[in-house]
Amino acid sequence: MPSNSYFSFKQFTVHQADTAMKVTTDACILGAYVPVAEAKNILDIGTGTGLIAMMLAQRSCAKIDAVEIEQLAYFQAISNVENSFFKGKINIFHTSIQDFYPKATKQYDLIVSNPPFFQNHLKSERKARNNSLHTDTLSFEDLLDAALGLLEPTGTFVVLLPAYETAIFEALATNKGLNIHKKLLIHHRQGTKILRIITTFGFEKTQMKTETLFIKDSDEEYSDDFRKLLKEYYLIF
Repeated sequence: MPSNSYFSFKQFTVHQADTAMKVTTDACILGAYVPVAEAKNILDIGTGTGLIAMMLAQRSCAKIDAVEIEQLAYFQAISNVENSFFKGKINIFHTSIQDFYPKATKQYDLIVSNPPFFQNHLKSERKARNNSLHTDTLSFEDLLDAALGLLEPTGTFVVLLPAYETAIFEALATNKGLNIHKKLLIHHRQGTKILRIITTFGFEKTQMKTETLFIKDSDEEYSDDFRKLLKEYYLIF
């Protein structure tokens, strides 16, 4: 996906010039994949540009709270939401989830996060990008503790991470009492390594389901499954 100053979807536009992390294909998959039909209150942890919050708002009747720690990203998300059809459904908070969680006055039936995941990698000179990519400002433990405290007893917590970090996160989550309900394994195309995994957690015990999504087919065209998933969002579909 090109790193433009904005990215246009069918029902909204994401301006991203002031944010460290741009619109990515895997984030779009997350926004389109998460089930929202029964959600009434949604929390987006680390909203960035507001992309996922707006994607969820497009196909739900839920009220959405979104948390963003970086000031420039927060202002960008505010602008994007205010200029969309969904401004009455989304509230954005300029704070960390660590500060948001103790003051929260409600629980959520759906919590979604595309969190920072690099734990021991070389860092960029750009602080905002580091905060988006690295776990210094949001450890997996802090993210899980917030989710555990804010999630309804029958709610779901959905996280997007690379494969290695998913294994670490899953071990922490199950140790804290969450159960894995579903996994979506995302590949560029058949025969390639896993790019990202979307894991759905909940308190309830259930049989885990595993699905696979290939972004491209063998001819390097978008796969039918990818087109079906993103058809309500991408202009090219």
